[in-house]
Amino acid sequence: MDFLPLFHKLQDRHVLVVGGGEIALRKSRLLSEAGARLRVVAPDIRAELIEMAKANQGEVLLRDYQPADLQGVVLVIAATDDEPLNAVISQQAQALFIPVNVVDAPKLCSVIFPAIVDRSPLIVAVTSGGDAPVLARLIRAKIETWIPATCGQLAGLAKRFRAQVKALFPDVQQRRVFWEDVFQGQVAESVFAGKQQEAQRLLEEKIAGIAPRMLGEVYLVGAGPGDPDLLTFRALRLMQQADVVLYDRLVAPAIIDLCRRDAERIYVGKQRADHALPQDQINQRLVTLALEGKRVLRLKGGDPFIFGRGGEEIEELAAHGIPFQVVPGITAASGCAAYAGIPLTHRDHAQSVRFVTGHLKDGSTNLPWTELTSSSQTIVFYMGLVGLPMICEQLIAHGRAATTPAALIQQGTTQNQRVITGTLADLAARVAEHEVRAPTLVIVGEVVQLREKLAWFEGAQARAT
Repeated sequence: MDFLPLFHKLQDRHVLVVGGGEIALRKSRLLSEAGARLRVVAPDIRAELIEMAKANQGEVLLRDYQPADLQGVVLVIAATDDEPLNAVISQQAQALFIPVNVVDAPKLCSVIFPAIVDRSPLIVAVTSGGDAPVLARLIRAKIETWIPATCGQLAGLAKRFRAQVKALFPDVQQRRVFWEDVFQGQVAESVFAGKQQEAQRLLEEKIAGIAPRMLGEVYLVGAGPGDPDLLTFRALRLMQQADVVLYDRLVAPAIIDLCRRDAERIYVGKQRADHALPQDQINQRLVTLALEGKRVLRLKGGDPFIFGRGGEEIEELAAHGIPFQVVPGITAASGCAAYAGIPLTHRDHAQSVRFVTGHLKDGSTNLPWTELTSSSQTIVFYMGLVGLPMICEQLIAHGRAATTPAALIQQGTTQNQRVITGTLADLAARVAEHEVRAPTLVIVGEVVQLREKLAWFEGAQARAT
């Protein structure tokens, strides 16, 4: 180990920064966030850096560095483009046993800056010892995705009750078990869901020894259109902590694989005339599992509230007093259109977009056709494969031009994506020439003609039709 990780308290302490350019500014931002008083020395200093130093009762010295500048400081940053000067600063600082960091010169450093994940008061630091700073930043970025933004609030909540818990549990092992339960249970989940008052109440009840029968919770999570990279951070976190997973036919296998390995998995998919589990039974299953105290993940393709029956499911949960969270997903219209190179709106072609379902609850396609005929409006049909011929016919019959560009996207955002383009007059016939597999999405509007210019996704280009 070349460097021992330590965290330094810099509030109201003087730190010398030699240099006035962009690099000095970047380092100074971190120092200011830690409460340091900056002493900035350079013949030329950026205005933003001057303001930063003065804002925290620091000093600005518009001149060359002098050894006397080291007096009274607890840390030195050499951030000039003069390598001999940086070496002198490092030597003089270390002679006085003052920690020194020389930017981009690890051999001259007695301390180095790590890549930081800031969830104050929780701080995570990653370093490569100065050998591969870009790699350290990439690792930091991955850690950022694992730690919820509100994790600092959870640490702050624990801080307020730390003394009380220590008095309640004198034994270190007992305290460890208590806090592990807090940080992995409903208290933490309430914080992550933005329910601070509920989290504090639960923690207070836990400390007081109140142990009511705990309900489980349901996570209604949008899995997006297929590409696992489109999942939100919150979706991934909940997927990895759920005890039971109920998933739809439209959820890609690669996404299901990201769920907790030992979670029970229940398929509740639907397709035309073939429902693995009727909707009312799905609703009841969610309630039953939650009443058993389980954390239940309801994983739905796209977004739960756009043709996903999410509203019906949470109505049932609310009626039974079951706690739930709703995590939006990238809806198929946005994801598939983007991967196909079709902007849903465009200043020259479409000033509005409308999402409609290709079939209603009774299996019909009884849509307000007269409202869908504007040439400046993009129409996106979900579940429109079977009804595609009638959709095209009805749009033309109600006044939309037969030459209007249209596209069908198969399994959008995945490597199996295929895009078939045409017009309202011939799209249905073009689709009939191919073996098309659900899920599909149909886009109608002038924006479709932009696809040839804007298609970027490799799968879309390779399998274009």
